[in-house]
Amino acid sequence: MHNGPCTGLAAVSTALLAMSRHLEVHDVLRTIVASARELLDAEYAALGVPDDHGGFAQFVVDGVTEEQWRRIGPLPRQHGILAAMLHQDAPERLADVRQDPRFGGWPAAHPEMADFLGMPIRDGEETLGALFLANKRGADKRDADKRRPGDAHGFTDEDEELLSLLAQHAALALTNARLYERSRELTIAEERSRLAHELHDAVSQKLFSLRLTAQAAATLVDRDPARAKGELQQVAVLAAEAADELRAAVTELRPAALDEDGLVATLRNHVRVLDRAHDAHVTFTCDGVRALPAAQEEAVLRVAQEALHNALRHSGSDRVEVTLARTPAGGAVLRVQDRGRGFSPSTVRTAGRHLGLVSMRDRASGAGGRLEVHSEPGTGTTIEMEVPGG
Repeated sequence: MHNGPCTGLAAVSTALLAMSRHLEVHDVLRTIVASARELLDAEYAALGVPDDHGGFAQFVVDGVTEEQWRRIGPLPRQHGILAAMLHQDAPERLADVRQDPRFGGWPAAHPEMADFLGMPIRDGEETLGALFLANKRGADKRDADKRRPGDAHGFTDEDEELLSLLAQHAALALTNARLYERSRELTIAEERSRLAHELHDAVSQKLFSLRLTAQAAATLVDRDPARAKGELQQVAVLAAEAADELRAAVTELRPAALDEDGLVATLRNHVRVLDRAHDAHVTFTCDGVRALPAAQEEAVLRVAQEALHNALRHSGSDRVEVTLARTPAGGAVLRVQDRGRGFSPSTVRTAGRHLGLVSMRDRASGAGGRLEVHSEPGTGTTIEMEVPGG
């Protein structure tokens, strides 16, 4: 390299730290593998993250073409020298991997490899994966299948030290991704708990009213049939409302399909379900919004769900409109608007009935955006949230 491996490593390190903060773990791992191959002047580099079934959850390679990879076949299993690297805490440097007793061969289309350097990726006492390099390039340009143990062509102590630093970056990226996933699972659990609580309160109240009304109808059947008929009609109304509440809450309890379908499709489907479940007409329009970073998409979806819940449960509006529009800077603006009874935001805050406004503002702020509430008694309510793009 023009500026030497240490200068190159410093640049790679800076880039990796910046990438790690955005939690794009696969991109970080690909950069680590490509950088390892370039900095250590190897023909091939790979990084494997094991799963719990004897294979690899992720296996990133560099130096192998897409056509070669296709011909090689399925991802490798945890066997031979690969498995050994996942069960030891020290690096492995071999003059010829093919001569190692743990070597189990490879598929016919697999490139021939000789000298080998493997480095476990560790977080404390736990091995998260391993980095592998093969075929050190340099002065000796003989083909890999012609190399012999003892050739002055293998990886060096300096190579091992550099790869150790890159393995530390990989450990950081994988640990960050794991913590992020745990945090996301906790957030989902909190959402489910909140929704379950709201479901219990809403449906229990409806069922209590339903039971009282049915009891009243039963006492009136003989002495006042006309009033009994009216009470039974109210029973039907309460039962329908309870069913609506139940359908809406169960819909929200299902995990959002953001990863598979994206924000626009997920939000459109959510609005469609709510429109079927409620008397109010719920609509959704989208204007040019492209994919947003995962944190922004989740924040927009959760705020939309909270705002829709408030509008459908408290506003009394016969129509709720949801719009999602692209901003000139590539972000998005969400608006949830109803024509209902409205409220005074300051009065709501004073009374301690936040209607989820605090959590919505927290979500907007956490995603780098803003949230505004426009409402007055008798004029309806508009919740507007803006988030930046990628």
